[in-house]
Amino acid sequence: MQNPEWFKRKFLFDGLPLSMYPSVVERLRDVPARLEELTRDVPPEILTRRNGDKWSIQEHAGHLLDLEELGMHRLDDYEAGRETLYAADLQNRKTHEANHNSDAIENILSRFRAERMEFVRRLDEYDEAFIERTALHPRLQLPFRVLDLAFFIAEHDDHHLARVAALRRLFTDQ
Repeated sequence: MQNPEWFKRKFLFDGLPLSMYPSVVERLRDVPARLEELTRDVPPEILTRRNGDKWSIQEHAGHLLDLEELGMHRLDDYEAGRETLYAADLQNRKTHEANHNSDAIENILSRFRAERMEFVRRLDEYDEAFIERTALHPRLQLPFRVLDLAFFIAEHDDHHLARVAALRRLFTDQ
């Protein structure tokens, strides 16, 4: 089964209770370890190999790193009481221009871990009233609570981790 295109996914958050927040934050906290496991012992020529014009394993990892800045901007938006969240670059220019395949995977992974742990540290500090704050997601045109943003990022992480796992299986029979 193929992973659906990210921009074609639909999200409805009205049934996500606040009690899910700790679980969602743990999903976010675990992503660096999951990504490290998926890339462990994979040779550089496999990590940087593309399947047609699609991103390589290493480019998917770099993309997750690239988006940490967006998550931080959006937490800043909630903290400042802004009505609309910072907009993402829907063309992913940062990832396309970064040339992640020329970097060492260890550099990408360590930077991602450091940035993600800072993001999660901030999430850990918020109280229930803050987690309920809402702002408009600019692409989806939906009100997002802090909980919804965390869930959305966790889903995006899983989307890319599934792509990484599929590429690893395709290129290494693992």
